[in-house]
Amino acid sequence: MKHSGTQAVGGRGKTINLRASHKQKALIDRAAEALGRSRSDFMLDIACREAETVLLDRRYFALPRDIFQRFTALLDCPPTRNPKLQRFLRTKAVWDK
Repeated sequence: MKHSGTQAVGGRGKTINLRASHKQKALIDRAAEALGRSRSDFMLDIACREAETVLLDRRYFALPRDIFQRFTALLDCPPTRNPKLQRFLRTKAVWDK
């Protein structure tokens, strides 16, 4: 599979049972077949991709007022040159490899 966190380690993974309508199953089967993949591989890949999106797209976090003020002050400061950060930003994300 494409996503690093989706592969089972040490043999077979856990079973996930799902109920689907006939139309849903047929649609999933057609899409999996179009990609030359099994239904399980297709569903796990899509589910894990969506799970990563949900977890990476978190925007809300809470901080005490004084820490939030320090945080926003740091954000308002012009950035300093940071070679490690520049190298990091040029690196492809794990899920894009």
